[in-house]
Amino acid sequence: MMNVLKKTALLLLCLGLIAAFAACGGTPETPAAPEPPAATDTPDAPETPDELVEIDLLRVAFVPSREPDEIIAATEPLGDLIIAEMAELGFAIGAVDITVGTTFEAVGEGLSAGSIDVGFIPGGTYVLFDDGAEVILAATRFGLSNDSPDPRDWNEAGETENTDEQVSFYRSIIVAGPSAIGQELAAIVNEGGELTWDDLNRATWGVMGVSSPAGYIYPALWLYDNFGQSIPHLDHVLPADSYATGFARLAAGQIDIIITFADARMGFAERWEDEFGRENSIWEDTQIIGVTTPIMNDTISVSRHSAIMTDALRNALQTAFINIGNSEAGREIIAIYNHFGYVVAHSSDYDSTRAAQALIRDLTS
Repeated sequence: MMNVLKKTALLLLCLGLIAAFAACGGTPETPAAPEPPAATDTPDAPETPDELVEIDLLRVAFVPSREPDEIIAATEPLGDLIIAEMAELGFAIGAVDITVGTTFEAVGEGLSAGSIDVGFIPGGTYVLFDDGAEVILAATRFGLSNDSPDPRDWNEAGETENTDEQVSFYRSIIVAGPSAIGQELAAIVNEGGELTWDDLNRATWGVMGVSSPAGYIYPALWLYDNFGQSIPHLDHVLPADSYATGFARLAAGQIDIIITFADARMGFAERWEDEFGRENSIWEDTQIIGVTTPIMNDTISVSRHSAIMTDALRNALQTAFINIGNSEAGREIIAIYNHFGYVVAHSSDYDSTRAAQALIRDLTS
């Protein structure tokens, strides 16, 4: 319980630290791009227990990057795959309980409290809760047809597509929507102009939780690097419980800007017209006005405080999820998060994310 209270306090502290950006002197350096884990990394072969280890329940939680009902529906077959893979590794799991956290931070808190055994969480959430969570795998995803730091390159290219390349990092993009203010900001960028803080401060921004790398941390740093102020200084900020909520608001003109991961528009392209009621495609209605530095990919992390977690179970889960990610059935499931597979990850792989959070702290020193 104390860990959860400490983390809640730290979340509030992070907000306060970010809010102090404008009062700090000097020009901080943006953290270097992450060094991806080697794609050839494979886990040490787990030792199969001499006797079958029985586990009544394995609790797996996802962060709400998409609509929770959509995530639950897509990941429902995952439980059977986990049970089958773990049986081969000497663990008889009675049931797998799959849930979606109310926020990114709620999943981190659950891992710290031991009420969640396995969490699919972003790097920022892992780093914030790494005293209670242990990273075991990093996701790989398809590279994108555009990876330019210049938003005009994205807008001139039109629709973003996957490539055959597998990468272990991604970017966050600052997306202007179809509202009058959104289109005005996009026009400034596309005509080669320079955005000002006053331009951005007129807009209503859709943001995610404070531990979301793409939905908060890296865009906050992008704002500071370019304008000397950050998200808490904006006059109009509307937090969202998921990217689906954010894109629905963007389509309805309730917000002018959403900050999100680089391939998010691909995932919401159909819903933009069919569900959110737009006449034009998402590629016509939205434009990129900012692109962040690269961000290390999502993690699969396990709880350090779960009553059932042992070294043997952790190692077996590592192998099981790699096998699931390498299977056709598994890839269909994890595609909901734009994951393609998993490679072994270590705490040090997320040092660039730690540097981003340390930068926020250093700005007040």
